[in-house]
Amino acid sequence: MHGPTSDWGEDKSSSFKTRVGIWMFFLYALVYVGFVLINTLNPALMGSDIGPLNLAMIYGFGLIIFAVLLAFMYNAICTAAEEEFNEISKPAPPEEEIDPETKMHAVAPHATDEPGGIA
Repeated sequence: MHGPTSDWGEDKSSSFKTRVGIWMFFLYALVYVGFVLINTLNPALMGSDIGPLNLAMIYGFGLIIFAVLLAFMYNAICTAAEEEFNEISKPAPPEEEIDPETKMHAVAPHATDEPGGIA
């Protein structure tokens, strides 16, 4: 069997993304419930013309556009959160070593420091 092609590691922003998704779900559900209630309680209102279209067409297409906008917003918000959480959880850079004799920072030798090296 094949394993995963890459190691994704722990998703440190998972709980944040879940909360955002749930809030967006309830927001969309609230707008959709409005559509259903108007259709149930006053169907003649949905048949009223607004320009060349009726309210049902405008509301229906509005729901679709709203869902797509929420998807793009979710992606942007969660991508930014992932980058922030990954930046916060990066390990600290290693401490620089101090040479006890000179009390100065130790410097790693470079290839050009060797005799015959190209400068």
